[in-house]
Amino acid sequence: MIIEVSSEQETRALGQKLGSLLSGGETIELTGDVGAGKTTFVKGLALGLGIDEDVQSPSFTISRVYDARDDLQLAHYDFYRLNDAGIMANELSETTQDPLTVTVIEWADIVEGVLPGNRLGIVFEAPTETTRKLTIKGPTELLEKL
Repeated sequence: MIIEVSSEQETRALGQKLGSLLSGGETIELTGDVGAGKTTFVKGLALGLGIDEDVQSPSFTISRVYDARDDLQLAHYDFYRLNDAGIMANELSETTQDPLTVTVIEWADIVEGVLPGNRLGIVFEAPTETTRKLTIKGPTELLEKL
């Protein structure tokens, strides 16, 4: 599935729509260049999960966890600065198996071996300064609702 958005607001709105559909246990892998809209999308996803906190990129802290609706939590990882996942691979493996956690991973290529096969993958491309092309692959039942 390919979705084109023409602004940060549309990127955030798409994330919010997806977040409202999630029930826990989902893993979402985000890939794309720096500035392609991954964190903006996660901010919308957080809104859809009922998170009121200001979601920030975990580029320097590697991970952030937010409390969400219905006793869920959002675990947001960013492995941009890592060459080797090390102990983070073990933590990520545990987190993705938690049925009450929605796990979002930016720059996931270094931990691909521990990610579940049924994850949702979103590739962000920035053809212009404001437009984004999102190529989404994953569980059909979730894609049909988007």
